[in-house]
Amino acid sequence: MTATPIIRVQEQDFDIAKELDLITKDQTNIGAVVSFTGLCRDEGGLLEALELEHYAGMADAQLNDIATQACQRWPLEHLLVIHRYGKISPGKNIVLVIATSSHRQAAFDGASFVMDFLKTDAPFWKKEHFKDGTSGQWVEAKDKDDQARDRWS
Repeated sequence: MTATPIIRVQEQDFDIAKELDLITKDQTNIGAVVSFTGLCRDEGGLLEALELEHYAGMADAQLNDIATQACQRWPLEHLLVIHRYGKISPGKNIVLVIATSSHRQAAFDGASFVMDFLKTDAPFWKKEHFKDGTSGQWVEAKDKDDQARDRWS
């Protein structure tokens, strides 16, 4: 049986412990939980906020496609993906991926696969807002992110 991923694209913050509890409560078939939380960095104390924009509807669909692929490749029990948008302050949550499985390697691989594809294929754009009142350009994709994604081919 293939897990059905849970996808949420939202402006509000999330509670990691609450999300983990919702997925694992009374689930005695789970032997491994792998979670990844992406946080906003302060870029050496210069950043006031990171603005994330997305293409509504398309972002949900793309995240669902990526997560569904992960559920088809590995025997995951559950897969949760939450991605925030809006202005996010340093130290605050941006993304959460929780993968559960009977065994650890599937959970590790499923979560890693989702993050590698999310970084390159999901329609989110980032713009830096600095403490001095200026705004940076939209953040460009990085070659290392493409290389991480390509390892799954």
